Amino acid sequence: MAKQKSLQTSECPVARTVESIGERWCFMILREAFDDVRRFSEFQKNLGLAKNILAIRLKHLIEMGVLEICPASDGSAIKNTL
Repeated sequence: MAKQKSLQTSECPVARTVESIGERWCFMILREAFDDVRRFSEFQKNLGLAKNILAIRLKHLIEMGVLEICPASDGSAIKNTL
């Protein structure tokens, strides 16, 4: 089976997006974020995902500009926002 070519340089924005966040855990993290999950511990609890994998996926989504880190309203920690 031939390896599929990357869609990162495609003219289609949908293709580029799927290429960037097409990994299943990224979609699951986004689902949680749309359901108002904001803290690392909440993502981990809801998804049952290992901390290292969750941290890598969150970092990727932040680097892409999909999520951002901002101070929590109570000042206790940082949280992710869409």
